Amino acid sequence: MQRIGKVNWVGSYTLYMRECRRFLKVYQQTVLAPAFTTLTFLLVISIAFDGNSRNIKGLNFIDFLAPGLIVMTMVQNAFANTSSSLISSKVAGNIVDILMPPLNAHELTFSYFLGAVTRSMLVGIVTTLAMLPFINIGVTNIFILIFFALSGSIFLGLLGLITGVWAEKFDNMSAVTNFIVTPLTFLSGTFYSIDKLPEPFYSLCFLNPFFYIIDGFRSSMIEHRDSNILVGIVYLTTLNVLLYILSWYIFKKGWHLRF
Repeated sequence: MQRIGKVNWVGSYTLYMRECRRFLKVYQQTVLAPAFTTLTFLLVISIAFDGNSRNIKGLNFIDFLAPGLIVMTMVQNAFANTSSSLISSKVAGNIVDILMPPLNAHELTFSYFLGAVTRSMLVGIVTTLAMLPFINIGVTNIFILIFFALSGSIFLGLLGLITGVWAEKFDNMSAVTNFIVTPLTFLSGTFYSIDKLPEPFYSLCFLNPFFYIIDGFRSSMIEHRDSNILVGIVYLTTLNVLLYILSWYIFKKGWHLRF
């Protein structure tokens, strides 16, 4: 097959735009709905637990909760974007449209997870804007915020990509979402400080990548953290590199893609 230069920029950009237009075409479902659901979640939990008077380490509960909900929504949508895109193509039988163009494994991997990151960022912005009238937080460290927002989105985007390649039907994808992504997200300190957890659950939190994503993102807004930021940066960077290599490898080998 003839290559178009060292990097097929046109093909990569085209696939990226296809991914963006795919979720933007139904933005009410892919961008607005997650923001509305998360805002509802914030208000209901705040009312149920008296968030205006309850404190966590001197912080208003609703202000503690908001950053975790924002980034949780972002990463879940990053996962949904890549996984649903690939499994939909496989079920519809048009995955060949992705495999036939002159795109190598690196270009496929990069374009897919970049589309997931774009959706994640849009969801994060819309969710934050929807929450602003109800919370009292700001950005204390923009670099930490950007790093954990991006690294979390990349991590779940790549995990969704691998899931989408592996899954043979939507039930397989739902199983990963319901039994892996959602539990690990909910058990990562989104709704509480992990100091309240007994052993061995407290120690196990430090193996959970979702914990570092949420704790790091939260620390960039309210200067509260339960972990070492440097450890979180190294841990997430390492996992993202490993997931990227795995994603590249399965595209290169055509695992579960060539029939």
